[in-house]
Amino acid sequence: MPGIDKLPIEETLEDSPQTRSLLGVFEEDAAAISNYVNQLFQAMHRVYDAQNELSAATHLTSKLLKEYEKQHFPLGGDDEIMSSTLQQFAKVIDELSSCHAVLSTQLADAMMFPITQFKERDLKEILTLKEVFQIASNDHDAAITRYSRLSKRRENEKIKAEVTEDVYTSRKKQHQTMMHYFCALNTLQYKKKIAVLEPLLGYMQAQISFFKMGSENLTEQLEEFLTNIGTSVQNVRREMECEIENMQQTIEDLEVASDPLYLPDPDPTKFPVHRNLTRKAGYLNARNKTGLVSSSWERQFYFTQGGNLMSQARGDVAGGLVMDIDNCSVMAVDCEDRRYCFQITSFDGKKSSILQAESKKDYEEWICTINNISKQIYLSENPEEIAARVNQSALEAVTPSPSFQQRHESMRPTVQSRPPTARTSSTGSLGSESAALSALSLDSLVAPDTPIQFDIISPVSEDLPGQAKSSGQSGRRTNPFGETGGSKSETEDSILHQLFIVRFLGSMEVKSDESPDVVYETMRQILAARAIHNIFRMTESHLLVTCDCLKLIDPQTQVTRLRFPLPNVVLYATHQENKRLFGFVLRTSGGRADSRQTSICYIFESNNEGEKICDSVGLAKQIAFHAELDRKASEKQKEMERVKEKQQKELTKQKQIEKVHFVIFNAIFCCGFFPI
Repeated sequence: MPGIDKLPIEETLEDSPQTRSLLGVFEEDAAAISNYVNQLFQAMHRVYDAQNELSAATHLTSKLLKEYEKQHFPLGGDDEIMSSTLQQFAKVIDELSSCHAVLSTQLADAMMFPITQFKERDLKEILTLKEVFQIASNDHDAAITRYSRLSKRRENEKIKAEVTEDVYTSRKKQHQTMMHYFCALNTLQYKKKIAVLEPLLGYMQAQISFFKMGSENLTEQLEEFLTNIGTSVQNVRREMECEIENMQQTIEDLEVASDPLYLPDPDPTKFPVHRNLTRKAGYLNARNKTGLVSSSWERQFYFTQGGNLMSQARGDVAGGLVMDIDNCSVMAVDCEDRRYCFQITSFDGKKSSILQAESKKDYEEWICTINNISKQIYLSENPEEIAARVNQSALEAVTPSPSFQQRHESMRPTVQSRPPTARTSSTGSLGSESAALSALSLDSLVAPDTPIQFDIISPVSEDLPGQAKSSGQSGRRTNPFGETGGSKSETEDSILHQLFIVRFLGSMEVKSDESPDVVYETMRQILAARAIHNIFRMTESHLLVTCDCLKLIDPQTQVTRLRFPLPNVVLYATHQENKRLFGFVLRTSGGRADSRQTSICYIFESNNEGEKICDSVGLAKQIAFHAELDRKASEKQKEMERVKEKQQKELTKQKQIEKVHFVIFNAIFCCGFFPI
């Protein structure tokens, strides 16, 4: 017999679209079998009814032949030869009637009983299991939906426990029902052969017995063929019984092994997070915008395929492309009342998706997997080994600094001359080699062992004893729009006041501040370090851009966290693909003991595009530059006016002296002191 197609019972717990699609094929096959068996049953029932009718008609014929001699015909009723012949025919036909009666009984037992039992018991069992499985699947989907909608801000332990128990019960019911449903469908593949062959075998054997009763010389070839068919049916039956035992044992083992997985958020100590994956698949909730401020969530099956993220809904034959995740960026996000949410942004920044994982384990594994794929590790021969080596190297290279404020307390504004500030916008890929990167290695931009600071510590919460605060770190409440109470703000006279909402991602010291590639490389290292260390929280601040400085202001207390003098901001740029990321390089001088200059790169994420912030910084520097030119021109004009005033005074004095000389000369002339 050919191989038997079977459903994989081991994949019932995952319940992937591929498994559902394969289940649909088996269900279509079951429906086709049911339709065919119904037609075959009707045909065989007609044969059985015809045989019963033939047996009854034959018996009636024999009876009528026997009563021939009792008939009173007007002509020839006393013909003894005819009566004797008819009696002989009646005897033979009576024997044939007995054979037909035996044949009818054999057809009822060997042909109608198996196909009736298969139709009324096995096929109805499939339909019942299908309905039970559909109900269990719907209950599980409803329980998962309620669990996904648990509030993160107003968490109710009683409701959470009830919803979790509901998910456990519904998932267990669905899994067990699905396994038994798969077992029944697999068994059907065997029974459909038996359901067709056994009635035919019974029909032919009944016919052979029928003809043997009439003739012992029935062909032996047909008997041999039927014998072989009977042997095959017995072999299939024995194989079916053995397979049923194996499937029942598999169901029992899977029920025991899968019990901890029924919980939506399993214990992380028993199921550790795999951070070196380059392939992953599972169900995620995707956020879809339905209006300006409203959105809906849709649960779909997501899986990675090379450098692509794919999704597939139930009932679909194949998955569809969501986005290309080569060189993409992935980070955790806070999304309304949903937990375990993360955002994937494509390499060109034009497409992003916010997804929600079911558990913390899946949440971290998805972020690590997408981060590994974005580095194109999957193209290597041993991707998991390379991912483990890269992550280990990153863990050894990245050492967060214990104090962030200590670095800024020693900063002093520099007044040295500075070449024109670099400014760049973004086109192309961050992974592509630019002209600057081809001439300048990454090691010359950022040292591999440079520590990274991931958070901002307010000067109010970390003051060093005996250390004076800078003018921008006095802890005084500051109004970002220049309307402060008390003393006059240092930025009150500034022409430019632009406020942006930003989130601090990290900062690190850099070797060079000549090329925008420094900012790009710092962004890459900080994002990679955040993903490796599972640092997803970000400090939100207000960035105030003025003509004098850049300020990070606490949005709640309006206290200035950090102040960056504008002349010290020597380089600023946006991410080449993700326009929400931007950074700038601050050149500072060391303390009295250390006179060397250092450059620190700060990386932020904004709600608006980073281009706007960079344009604002550029505008502030231009205004400051023109203000400095106007100040110098004004001083020069004042100096020229002072010189002119001095010259005017000298000229007036000279005229007064000449006037005195003229008066004296006239007096002498009038008095006749001069001879005529």
